[in-house]
Amino acid sequence: MSVSHVTTHILDTAAGKPAAGVAVELYARDGGAWSRIGTGITDADGRVKELGPERLDSGEYRLQFATGPYFAGIGQDTFFPEVSLTFTVDAAEAHYHVPLLLSPFAFSTYRGS
Repeated sequence: MSVSHVTTHILDTAAGKPAAGVAVELYARDGGAWSRIGTGITDADGRVKELGPERLDSGEYRLQFATGPYFAGIGQDTFFPEVSLTFTVDAAEAHYHVPLLLSPFAFSTYRGS
């Protein structure tokens, strides 16, 4: 099994557990436009390991998380129906892990390992 150059996982910090079943899309900026280059759904551990290509060119990328359907599915209102994270990739770097810490009314992220 290959691992994508970019991986992610989501932790529902309000519930204290991984957020399973969240749709995630990976986009690349090509000039001024965004092109979708990968999709995935978080597993029971809240992770998406196969999200896009094994190698990416240097440039700007975006992860888009469909958080509204996740919260609706657990009967929770949310202020953020989707979360979009834009970041830069250096092709020389071996891997990028971009986690999302999520609650109904807040989120945070960081470059993981």
